[in-house]
Amino acid sequence: MTATFDYTAMGFITFDALCRPVMQIPPKGDTYFVEELTLAVSGAAGSAVIVAAKHGLKTQAVGGVGQDDMGDWVLMKLNQFGVDTHLMQRCADFSTSSSLVTTRPDGQRPALHKRGATDGFFVSDAEIDRVLDTKILHVGGVGLMNRMDDTGRTAEIMAEARRRGVITTLDVFASTAADLPKVERLLPYTDYFMPSEEEARAISGLHENHDLAHFLLERGAECVILTLGAQGAFYCHKDGTQFTTPSFQIAVKCTCGCGDCFNGGFATGLHLGLTPQECVELAQASSAQNATGLGSQAGVRDLAHTMQFIASTPLR
Repeated sequence: MTATFDYTAMGFITFDALCRPVMQIPPKGDTYFVEELTLAVSGAAGSAVIVAAKHGLKTQAVGGVGQDDMGDWVLMKLNQFGVDTHLMQRCADFSTSSSLVTTRPDGQRPALHKRGATDGFFVSDAEIDRVLDTKILHVGGVGLMNRMDDTGRTAEIMAEARRRGVITTLDVFASTAADLPKVERLLPYTDYFMPSEEEARAISGLHENHDLAHFLLERGAECVILTLGAQGAFYCHKDGTQFTTPSFQIAVKCTCGCGDCFNGGFATGLHLGLTPQECVELAQASSAQNATGLGSQAGVRDLAHTMQFIASTPLR
């Protein structure tokens, strides 16, 4: 039976306000001038689903926003990109998860984040069939999904996805060692776990990429893909497939959302039936294009442009 959606992203969807370049926060009541200021939908689910939609996949977002102006804007932008928002909830007593991002001249992006409706949304029994009416289910933002994770609902949905043959991908948010139990509950139902190397180190206490990957494979993941920033990506599957790929050589403007865009690009590759190496290449191209603009997905246009980027951009 054919699924309605190619890609469903569930979890962390945030409103971002970004500016650059920021060398320091003004003292007292002073004002500094910046060259660029923009708004973006971001987050481990939000950026991923928009990249997939830009690449032509039929997508839906599952998460929460507040009953506020930021929530109005997030829903408007998701719809503008063609993302189905039927399962986006307006969470009473929660504001929209929101960030102020102060992008440095080198692309690093210290941020101030207000936790919000990502902690408050909940998928009911009646909604599970629609969530899983998809070829690929991405769960992004473990560590910020308190109501879903603490009740075990995230694990229940991923287990049911596995039972139905839905491909599952997983990402976390700035994990600490305290998040390991939440992640461990999900790994047995995860086809592709895609943390940054910093996040994997934080939850495992280990350092080397091979050790990080096998720590996570031993806890149930089918495949681990570590994003390594400027060093590329490390792919390790339990079937023995293992490789490291370099990153693209670009002029970095802002790295906000790069890992999240990697997720959407990788899902595009899975949808297209590409090889693991080609899926990672497409993921890295999505991440690299993101870094050339201010605000998540800013540099990603469509699949044709991403493929042209791959063909024309040198590797490091």
